[in-house]
Amino acid sequence: MTSTYVSLSVVDLVLASLLLAINFALSFALRLRLGMPLLVASVRMTVQLLVIGRVLKWIFALDRPLVILALAVVMSTLAGVAAAGRTSRRFAGIYWDSLVSVLGSSFVITGFALFGILRVEPWYEPQYLVPLLGMVLGNTLSGISLATDRFMEGISDRRDSIETLLALGGTRWEAALGEVQGAMRTGMIPTLNSMAVMGLVSLPGMTTGQILAGAAPGEAVRYQIVIMFMIASATALGILGMVLLAFRTLFDKRHRLRLDRLAEPKDAASLLRIASRGWTSKLRR
Repeated sequence: MTSTYVSLSVVDLVLASLLLAINFALSFALRLRLGMPLLVASVRMTVQLLVIGRVLKWIFALDRPLVILALAVVMSTLAGVAAAGRTSRRFAGIYWDSLVSVLGSSFVITGFALFGILRVEPWYEPQYLVPLLGMVLGNTLSGISLATDRFMEGISDRRDSIETLLALGGTRWEAALGEVQGAMRTGMIPTLNSMAVMGLVSLPGMTTGQILAGAAPGEAVRYQIVIMFMIASATALGILGMVLLAFRTLFDKRHRLRLDRLAEPKDAASLLRIASRGWTSKLRR
């Protein structure tokens, strides 16, 4: 098979954007009110991708480990903030806990892949590190946000039964175990569903991108298998870390349920106050 690569121009991107006319037409016809959010999201996505394309080109040319590592930390930080920001409830320190969970799980799994599986030389080769980390982060943050939401909602809904169990002498872990398990299952569902139909129903982005770039299908598929194993393990580790940190906040050492620490901010100001209290309390420890 001849390796070819079709370059896309600005005109091609404009033509592709015309596909969104379908979305706008449906939004108008069904009164979904999604026209403006779709427009904003489309412009934002396009600008972000064009900017990151230039940034990555510059970083790839530098070939400096500290710069590449700094980019990885920035990516992980943004993913941690996004994961916490998608939850409907907040508690003091949720952004810090989310950052620790995302950073820890993604760096451990990506590092294992670079050193143990791909054995890239040098290890900071941006051609491998940046896309691998990006795919892991994107899926991990989704799993963490789903699991955290499920855990906090479950704790709130089962408040009476949890407090009854604690009053009867049960430990905080015994009282929360069912919600921990439910949160883990909820957070892993998207990854499991994706893995179950991959290759039969869907041809994932990693495989498609490599094939379009001219790679042999067999090689592209092997890379995709590695990526999916990385995503599954990183998502599981990230979810576990976040749920345990949330558990530590909502149950104190005296085995009491502390729903007073859980709040649902009504505006941006209250959200910032809660976040700032969390960061301040972490720094004081």
